[in-house]
Amino acid sequence: MDDFIERVTARLQQDIFSIPWGHHRYIIDKCSSDPNKALFYVQQTIENGWSRDMLLNFLGTDLYERSGKALSNFKYTLPAEESDLAQEITRDPYNFAFTGITGKYNERKLKDALLHNITKFLLELGTGFAYIGKEYRLQIEDKEKFLDLLFYNLNLSCYVVVEVKIGEFDFADAGQLGGYVVACNHLLRKEGRDNPTIGLLICRQKSNTLAQYALESSSQPLGISEYELQKLYPAKIEGTMPTIEEIENELNETND
Repeated sequence: MDDFIERVTARLQQDIFSIPWGHHRYIIDKCSSDPNKALFYVQQTIENGWSRDMLLNFLGTDLYERSGKALSNFKYTLPAEESDLAQEITRDPYNFAFTGITGKYNERKLKDALLHNITKFLLELGTGFAYIGKEYRLQIEDKEKFLDLLFYNLNLSCYVVVEVKIGEFDFADAGQLGGYVVACNHLLRKEGRDNPTIGLLICRQKSNTLAQYALESSSQPLGISEYELQKLYPAKIEGTMPTIEEIENELNETND
């Protein structure tokens, strides 16, 4: 036990002194009351090579609180080591504020905006994601099926099918995504090179109970998360509270 503690302590000291003092100032300012949160940002900075601006951005989006929070069935559909890593790469909710969408939109507009900002999209998805294609075509006998977004995760060594829905999650969404995952395993996955494909559904809203039932009914590794386009309250100068009119306008835009 003493050896273990010494190794952990040595690793933490190594990590802490591996990032510049300017990064530490931001982390201390935002995470002084939570050592685990502080260490999370230290390790993420090292793994991803974040600049100070990028670190400040992720501190502002509550990445620590969102990381690994997707509802999933990975624990029951993947080997233990893979399931833990798969869970770690998920987030809930995903922050899509970088798309700049504030008014009415459809799924095509949202997906186009995500890919127009592909670098920021990949940063939000997390470590190890490589973009393969949008509306990726799969030929299944005489049928064509099109995946919303297809990625490959280098850390997991597997394909990741991402479906984006602008509405509320329903059972049919999980069934469709599970079918896509199976199809990718048959048509794209190479035995000995790739681990089983996983599916990630990112929707505007979900009932956790409904989502959990859908996950329990699927034999394929799936995760379900929500996304946000903006914070509910608009930014104010000098930290003042928004007016009632501004809150009502924000709620109206969100409902639209």
